Amino acid sequence: MVAVDLGGTRMKCGLVAADGAVVHRETRATPREAGGRAVLDALVDTVVELGQKAAADGHRVRAAGVVVPGIIDAHQGTVSAENLLWVNTPVLAELQAAVGPDQQVTLAHDVRAGGYAEVRVGALRGTTNSLFLPLGTGIAAAMVVDGSLVSGDGYAGELGHTRFVQGEAAELCACGQRGCLETVASAAALARRYGARTGEVVDGAREVLELLAAGDPDAAAVWDEALTALVDALVLYTTLVAPTRIAIGGGLVGAGETLLAPLREGVHERLTFQREPEIVAAELGEEAGCLGAAFMAWDVAAGPAHD
Repeated sequence: MVAVDLGGTRMKCGLVAADGAVVHRETRATPREAGGRAVLDALVDTVVELGQKAAADGHRVRAAGVVVPGIIDAHQGTVSAENLLWVNTPVLAELQAAVGPDQQVTLAHDVRAGGYAEVRVGALRGTTNSLFLPLGTGIAAAMVVDGSLVSGDGYAGELGHTRFVQGEAAELCACGQRGCLETVASAAALARRYGARTGEVVDGAREVLELLAAGDPDAAAVWDEALTALVDALVLYTTLVAPTRIAIGGGLVGAGETLLAPLREGVHERLTFQREPEIVAAELGEEAGCLGAAFMAWDVAAGPAHD
């Protein structure tokens, strides 16, 4: 399988066997500065060139899986993604036209693909009701309900755009709403909120976590606000959907038990009649998107389309 995980700054690409073994991997730049058309052209070229490489190496390409951020219209095969400069862009049609009828292209959301990979070979193995929640520049989730990955009408799992902060503390989100989870608990939010609180510029969430470990009270305040919002989100999700396991991923999971332990404790304290889910670290890291793209493509090539 050809697999591509397209992000705002880079594309993680690979050739993946049916058992999940990655036989080739590479990273390419996403030419966002050249515009949305250039991003699409680069994506198409990448998929075609990976297929050519596979053939040259003696592999038969069954299908291609491409995962992207943003809102996907599964009926039209279009994508709207602010960080790719796409608005209703016909991504699937252009990819399929480029590779031809002998190779089926599957287009999916990057976080849902990552969650599917965690279910297949990662931290969510063996679950039929679970949640994959990567905490990175933004926040979105992959929801597994009764054994199926939920896509809804194209934007299921946008937990980061659910309001968890009220009053004057509610910041304006890129989506236009105030108080979204993403504005307080994403990696980008940690750095921004620490800077706003102290007037100091920090090098991302990692530096905030280093300051937290060193006992910085402002870092502790920003971190506690993020944890409170995350616990609220996990309790709400648990009450509504009843997952048995929640896998936390993204850059912030590098904080380890500094993140996971207070999330477990906070959820435990808040739940009453609900069954308490396991809260664990995701296992696949940056390979989750590519692996998920490959697994989804394989499912489509092998049989009925996966939801």
